[in-house]
Amino acid sequence: MDQKILSLAAEKTADKLQKFLQTLKEDDLANLLQHQAVKGKAVGTLLRAIFKGSPCCEEAGALRRLNIYTCCIQLVESGDLQKEVASEIIGLLMLEAHSFPGPLLVKLANEFVGAIKEGSLMNGKSLELLPIILTALVTKKETLAYGKDELSGEECKKQLITTLCSGRWDQQYVIQLTSMFKDVPLTAEEVDLVMEKVFKMFSKLNLQEIPPLVYQLLVLSSKGSRRRVLEGIIAFFSELDQQRREEESGDELLDLITVPSGELRHVEGTVILHIVFAMTLDCELGRELLKHLKAGQQGGFSNNVCPFSVALLLSVARIQRFEEQVFDLLKTSVFKSFKDLQLLQGSKFLQNLVPHRSCVSAMILEVVRNSVHSWDHVTQGLVKFGFILMDSYGPKKIIDGKMIETSPGLSRTPNQHACKLGANILLETFKVHEMIRQEILEQVLNRVVTRASSPISHFLELLSNIIMYSPLILQSCSSKVTESFDYLAFLPLQTVQGLLRAVQPLLKVSMSMRDSLILVLRKAMFARQLDARKSAVAGFLLLLKHFKVLGSLASSQCSQSVGVTQVHVDVHSRYNSAANEAFCLEIMDSLRRCLGQQADVRLMLYEGFYDVLRRNSQLANSIMQTLLSQLKQFYEPQADVLPPLRLDACVLTQGDQILLQEPLDHLLCCIQHCLAWYKSRVMPVHQEEEEEEEEEGFYQELDDMLESITNRMIKSELEDFELDKSADFSQSTGTGIKNNLCASLVMGICEVLIEYNFSISNFSKNKFEDVLSLFMCYKKLSDILNEKAGKGKTKTANKTSDSFLSMKFVSDLLTALFRDSTQSHEESLSVLRSSSEFMRYAVSVALRKVQQLKETGHVSGPDGQNPDKIFQSLCDITRVLLWRYTSIPTSVEEPGKKEKGKSISLLCLEGLQRIFSAVQQFFQPRVPLFLRALDVPGNEGDGVEVTVTQRATFQIRQFQRALLNLLSCQEEDFNSREALLLVSVLSSLSKLLEPSSPQFVQMLSWASKICKENSWEDALSCKGMMNLLFSLHVLYKSPVALLRDLSQDIHGHLGDIDEDVEVEKTNHFAMVNVRTAAPTVCLLVLGQAEKVLEEVDWLINRLKGQVSQETMSEEASSQATLPNQPVEKAVIMQLGTLLTVFHELMQTALPSGSCVDTLLKDLCKMYTILTALVRYYLQVHQSSGGIPKVMEKLVKLSGSHLTPVCYSFISYVQNKSSSPQHTGGKRKNSATVAVAMARVLRETKPIPNLIFAIEQYEKFLICLSKKSKVNLMQHMKLSTSRDFKIKGNVLDTLLREEEDEDEEEEEEDEDREDTASEHGGQDEEPAKKKRKKETKCLS
Repeated sequence: MDQKILSLAAEKTADKLQKFLQTLKEDDLANLLQHQAVKGKAVGTLLRAIFKGSPCCEEAGALRRLNIYTCCIQLVESGDLQKEVASEIIGLLMLEAHSFPGPLLVKLANEFVGAIKEGSLMNGKSLELLPIILTALVTKKETLAYGKDELSGEECKKQLITTLCSGRWDQQYVIQLTSMFKDVPLTAEEVDLVMEKVFKMFSKLNLQEIPPLVYQLLVLSSKGSRRRVLEGIIAFFSELDQQRREEESGDELLDLITVPSGELRHVEGTVILHIVFAMTLDCELGRELLKHLKAGQQGGFSNNVCPFSVALLLSVARIQRFEEQVFDLLKTSVFKSFKDLQLLQGSKFLQNLVPHRSCVSAMILEVVRNSVHSWDHVTQGLVKFGFILMDSYGPKKIIDGKMIETSPGLSRTPNQHACKLGANILLETFKVHEMIRQEILEQVLNRVVTRASSPISHFLELLSNIIMYSPLILQSCSSKVTESFDYLAFLPLQTVQGLLRAVQPLLKVSMSMRDSLILVLRKAMFARQLDARKSAVAGFLLLLKHFKVLGSLASSQCSQSVGVTQVHVDVHSRYNSAANEAFCLEIMDSLRRCLGQQADVRLMLYEGFYDVLRRNSQLANSIMQTLLSQLKQFYEPQADVLPPLRLDACVLTQGDQILLQEPLDHLLCCIQHCLAWYKSRVMPVHQEEEEEEEEEGFYQELDDMLESITNRMIKSELEDFELDKSADFSQSTGTGIKNNLCASLVMGICEVLIEYNFSISNFSKNKFEDVLSLFMCYKKLSDILNEKAGKGKTKTANKTSDSFLSMKFVSDLLTALFRDSTQSHEESLSVLRSSSEFMRYAVSVALRKVQQLKETGHVSGPDGQNPDKIFQSLCDITRVLLWRYTSIPTSVEEPGKKEKGKSISLLCLEGLQRIFSAVQQFFQPRVPLFLRALDVPGNEGDGVEVTVTQRATFQIRQFQRALLNLLSCQEEDFNSREALLLVSVLSSLSKLLEPSSPQFVQMLSWASKICKENSWEDALSCKGMMNLLFSLHVLYKSPVALLRDLSQDIHGHLGDIDEDVEVEKTNHFAMVNVRTAAPTVCLLVLGQAEKVLEEVDWLINRLKGQVSQETMSEEASSQATLPNQPVEKAVIMQLGTLLTVFHELMQTALPSGSCVDTLLKDLCKMYTILTALVRYYLQVHQSSGGIPKVMEKLVKLSGSHLTPVCYSFISYVQNKSSSPQHTGGKRKNSATVAVAMARVLRETKPIPNLIFAIEQYEKFLICLSKKSKVNLMQHMKLSTSRDFKIKGNVLDTLLREEEDEDEEEEEEDEDREDTASEHGGQDEEPAKKKRKKETKCLS
């Protein structure tokens, strides 16, 4: 039969073939085809012949074709055919599909759709035919019967696709079906339909099937809906990540976890690669991704940013055209996230409205961890992003003064958070990616070396962390570090010290690196630049500290850890300690040469020797010998020579310049500390080992010298130093400069000797008398210097100059003076206690030390760089000062002790205030330990855990009592300075209270009570107290009601802008009185109002962002407004209350200046935010179905209480600024007039902005009225301030006044011809006055 069909098909005409085919039954043809196809024999030729004999123009032929198609599709799906045969059949069917009549195409397509929905397809090969059928259907112009309807080909296709997408898809054909749609002409609506169906199938597929499906979706996205594709992919992986996190954190057994982590990460990596590849071909896809993520940024960082989308962005950054945009987006997202977090932490109002947000740091660091799974395309972006964050948000250079670095781990501002995140990204990337380590290290070192002028502490900290992680890994990159050593001589000293401290663990494992460093330092030692020589000294001292000589005391006795805990080798395995000793002695030789250099270089040595000695006690002999020989150059050996030291030799005269050659006070200080340490640590060990006595000679000799210096210093008079009252101390003469240098040396030496004698005294009365005599010498000189300096600059400089007393000694001295009640010490301590000046001096030195800590982050003297020791001393000092202040308040202190300067109690309070703020600045993690140290022994409960809040409350109560006692005393005894300090201490301590605790609420109600019941005249104390109240209030609830009460009080005290109106005085807060109402309280109220406006603005922006996202996903838009209602209501309520605050303040007769200025600016902001709210309702109006009633009320309130009063206030400001020039203007010279005019311009500058803001608000209200069909403008009266109607009668009166004034001025000028120049200035004024008056009278 097949042969006959083929022979008939070979004829020119198809008539015989048609007749023959008509005689055959359907089954015969089908069986024939099946038989031929299974055998694989020329089935293609047979099919062509059948199609030739079945023309579509005849019904029978068309039906035969349909049956053939159905038969072939079943054959292909059966899987019995060879691959080539199946492909040939499908190819032929595709070619012939277009000639089908429309109704049969519909039928055929329906069969396909039915098969797909029923899941009867076997291998899906025949699906290749479906797009051809659908495409052919679109070309049919006639109407076709589809079910009961008559539809066009296009509509039929749409109906078929809808049916297909609404049915069930077998999991194994999802990819094929998606791929099929790329060949079908689809409208945007149909593309969306297909996308939605595919995304619903995502969760049902195996993880391994996702990447090919994503690839097909990306191909399909070229037809439209690019954004939807990206949204769907990101949402899917975000949800998977979330599930995974919950499973890992949950209690389920590990075998229940649905997806292995590694597999998920590999799939994510592949998908990211597919997307990035698609973006290189289709830029529009990249733009859509950026748009999608930017839109989400408005509504909050966590809305659509997840670890997957961050990884995707970092990968996209490899495409050059998107690189800058991607990093900008990521940078602003991170910064905004931290800023939002800061805003949320500072406001209870926002915390109640906005749910907890995911932490951006954790999210990005998760990407770093995930990138281990072969995400090489992400790592490069991570490194770049880490450096971008560190460069953009690192510490900035401050022109005057140094950068104050807070302790690590306590990042306060969003900038510091962002910079820390950058450093963490780089450190974690360094840990997990071996390939990229060299690059990270290289870039960090480049920044350290090239950015000498800007602060680079954050890069040094990162370098230190990288090296500490594992020095051995970095040995391979040692050439980079060695290269950076070449620049040491040209870098600032601080950078050199930081760099060497960071690389120090490397020096212990790399001999070659150590050798190259020593070469560099030796060269630098003889450089011309002073800084280079100082750097060399710093480097050598560091090496001495860290290379131990055998027999040195264990490092557990050193205060700072050596920082080699992670060095996984024995630090002495490469070279023995004998080599270390030779090496250290060689360095000591180099350092001795420095003792002939400038004072600055010597100073560094003296400051560094004590640390070296503590770490490397075997070098004691060498160091002490060096110091002894240096001291001998300036020491008078004969016991009767006064003074005992040659001060002249310490000062050098070079031409006109007089310089300090030898910082003798620092030399003695170094000797004293080294000696004390040696006696306490080394000598006991030596005595146990019974070593020879000859070594001890040095120490005995030094002791004798210090003893002799003490005795002779006490005997010496100021005349012996040529520094008595008659001496010249002016800074302009050579002698004066020299005397100043000598005086500071003598004062320093006295302080060193005070510490030395106290520490060796063992509470001997004679020694304490010596201490007091030394102090009197110090005091006399200090008084002379202060007196001579008068009110000049040196006085203040002298006050803040550093003290030579060490922090530890200050704490011991204060403890002995105030807290030592041992009977045997009583008599000797009474010597020191009898001098109130000495006691005051001891407390004031403690104050100076704490101030130095706050300014620089460390203190001078031994252990001044060691946070543990500083913290311990702070605890001890605080205990003493707290006891002294609470047990002897200022009010009961003896009157004689208050004569000069502040009383001791007040100094103690000032010290406490500084310490509390310093501890929170530098020791935040140790606050619990600090508070525990202050507790009275025995105050602890029996094993009960006492919280920070409870401990802080105990301290707060003491200061509250002190403040109440101060308030209860007579008015003339009220000390405003003490009140201010107490409020400041309470503010610091209140930050330690947990805002949700009852103690916090008690503190708030106490602060509120103080403000309500007490009237303080002193502006600063009042400001402090009000600030305390506000800072507590915002963490409890929104302060708007408080602001309203305060604004009413201000209005009552200052009166109304309309003098005829008498204001009813409210008295909510006694703290508001005539003296403090303006500017103090007024500015505070406006400042708080501005913060509330900022919060409201943030909420409105967030609402707008959410709306714009919801409108993108249509199904969400139906309930778009429901979750936002509480936020909208809160925003409107806040604005309503603020509106009443401004209503009160605008009617207040505020004095010209900052209050008026700030109020105008805040009003402008208020209208801008009202406009933003109106625009938000314009945006959501379609979906929300109307404007809430509460919004209508707000608009009504703004029309009745805000805008009219606003225009009155503007007139008041303009009249106020024009009146001073008009009255008595004749007697003012041009300079005064110019100043007055400048002030007027400054004050009236915000007025045009304000009027513009009002008009913008009204413009958008009109738009909203039209859109919502609600007349919102009925409460708005159109403004009259812009109605420039000239009134003739008023103008005539003004002109006449002007002429009269001009005549008077001319008469005066004839009398004073020499003031002709001034006449010009006055001549110009009336015109301006006239304009001012016009504006006043226009109505």
